[in-house]
Amino acid sequence: MVPIAAASSLAIQPTGVAEQRLKVEEMHFTSVRVSQRTTWMFVHVHTNLGLVGLGECSLGRRRELPELQPAFEAARGHSPFEIEAYRGAGRKRAAEGGIAEATAFSAIEQALWDLVGKAVDAPVHALTGGSVRDSLPAYANINRATRERTPEGFATNAQAAVAEGFKAIKAAPFDGFPPLDAPEADLAAAADLGVACVEAIREAVGPDVDILIDCHSFFDVDLAVDVARRVEPQNLAWYEEPVAPTDVAATVAIERAIEQRMAGGEFLFGIEGFGPLCREQAVDVIMPDVKHCGGLLEARKIAAVAELDGIAVSPHNPSGPVATAASAQLCAGLPNFEILEMQWGEAAWRGDLIEPPERFENGLIAVPDGPGLGVELNQAVVQEHV
Repeated sequence: MVPIAAASSLAIQPTGVAEQRLKVEEMHFTSVRVSQRTTWMFVHVHTNLGLVGLGECSLGRRRELPELQPAFEAARGHSPFEIEAYRGAGRKRAAEGGIAEATAFSAIEQALWDLVGKAVDAPVHALTGGSVRDSLPAYANINRATRERTPEGFATNAQAAVAEGFKAIKAAPFDGFPPLDAPEADLAAAADLGVACVEAIREAVGPDVDILIDCHSFFDVDLAVDVARRVEPQNLAWYEEPVAPTDVAATVAIERAIEQRMAGGEFLFGIEGFGPLCREQAVDVIMPDVKHCGGLLEARKIAAVAELDGIAVSPHNPSGPVATAASAQLCAGLPNFEILEMQWGEAAWRGDLIEPPERFENGLIAVPDGPGLGVELNQAVVQEHV
């Protein structure tokens, strides 16, 4: 255990001696094949005193992330407690690069927080103001598990998730939507299919389960408004990213024209990415992802910006169990937290990939209370799925 001293501020700080002793030295990488659509990727940051920090850098089907190396160089040789220094050294590259640079930067930052928590023997949420809840409502994202992209396919999985205790379901029934310059008949048929899937989900789960629909930015303003009005009878909990969230003017136009709540921001980076959505009241819910938005500290800053404008926070998290643990540490202390995403149905062994095992019960996940992120990879399960 590294000797520490607790400060009276929001964060626990090390003594000068500990800060000098604990240094980041090496990094290694683990990938786990989940499905044809998904690989989970993890980074391990090693120190001179044997502590190892864990972060998740999953990015769709990718099995490698060479962008981790330059992100790691901003931390090498420094104390993991120097998170602001790490951000100062690497944030510009992450903000100006693509999603891979942002993901690599965010993963190393998660691992640094994991190291700090392990060094002081405290969960991350205790280092950033403490928690206001010890369990979190979660919704089941059934989209990747739904291989039969029909009303019946979505309805079947929605029912299965509700049977497991989830009280909120998300799907993206407009995936595969044709480009907007496609023949009008093709656009109409795709819209009809997506609407029928939403209707089938509602019929399957009944009136008391929340339904969240992700449109993955396939629409323009007119189409987005038309589809939103067609699904109004299904009483959506939110209507997510009908257009790209970077198009704030279009997002505002849709939000002003429809009844449903709007959500978005899953791949945006930093307060500069989310600030315009919040200032313009373009959405009701923002969705920072600890894997892509800049990490845990950046996510807290984003949530604070949203709080000023009365915007709720529901982290984007179609991720593995390490990112879910990191997101839980974040959400434990956010006053404007609403609900956490959980990727449902892709792998029966998902919960056992970490120790202690991840478990969702009655639509809730417990906030890990172990040091750091509160979880470690179960290497025996990892080896079964490399």
